[in-house]
Amino acid sequence: MREIILDTETTGLDPNEGHRLVEIGCVEMIDRMPTGNTWHKYFNPERDVPVEAFNVHGLSSEFLSDKPLFAALAKEFVEFVGEAHLVIHNAGFDMRFLNAELKRVNLGILPMDRVVDTLAMARRKHPGAPASLDQLCQRYGIDNSKRVKHGALLDAEILAEVYIELTGGRQTALSLASISAAAVARAAAGKIGPRPQPLTPRIHPEELAAHEAFIASLGENALWKKYAV
Repeated sequence: MREIILDTETTGLDPNEGHRLVEIGCVEMIDRMPTGNTWHKYFNPERDVPVEAFNVHGLSSEFLSDKPLFAALAKEFVEFVGEAHLVIHNAGFDMRFLNAELKRVNLGILPMDRVVDTLAMARRKHPGAPASLDQLCQRYGIDNSKRVKHGALLDAEILAEVYIELTGGRQTALSLASISAAAVARAAAGKIGPRPQPLTPRIHPEELAAHEAFIASLGENALWKKYAV
């Protein structure tokens, strides 16, 4: 299955108020694994970049002044995306801008029924918990230290890692071909060794404290006490 992890940067919040795309970043995934194939472009928005937008992504009017118009690269973008599903964080925002630009050059629109919104996924999986991209990186132990400012390609690459975790983690892409003969032999003999690299802890300190308090409330003869470390 081919999916495109996608992010955009813009001059503002609403294309109906004259705001435009300034950057698109795409990461190709097949069967939930990044292929290394990307599509990344900056665009001249044919207008100024307000200071509020510049403070988010750092793309100035001067920097964008010699970049191509979206119209010059619209067909290339559509061809890269093809028929793939689009994976976007807070998809409604990006899709409004993408479809406004595509309409402007008479290339139709991208339908929402081919879009996976990772913000909605995160809210379903972790109800009540913060679900921004940075907060999901913290939850899943994903390095986002390079994300000083928003950038479409960097954010798409980070979102690809978040999406893998939201859909079950790396184990969903494992195959028997990746298991060594030695590992199979150890498993058959009932001798499973320790992991070469321990898994990143996902339990939060407050959850651990709540569990310990619950165990303490069970009394000294509780079965759990036999397994306490």
